[in-house]
Amino acid sequence: MKAAEAREMSVADLRDRIKLEKRNLETMKINHAISPLEDTSKFKKLRRQIAIMITVLAEKEHKN
Repeated sequence: MKAAEAREMSVADLRDRIKLEKRNLETMKINHAISPLEDTSKFKKLRRQIAIMITVLAEKEHKN
């Protein structure tokens, strides 16, 4: 997800999506501990997406 896509979302949608992606990251970490993933770059990509969404959410909340 790019920042432009996140900016198009509403505040409530962003909050829901952040929670969902954080759960996905935790699940990936647990699964990786049990059986290693082949593409570990997915961790970095997902963390970055979460950070982008959190930043956009903070911008929207500060703006209002």
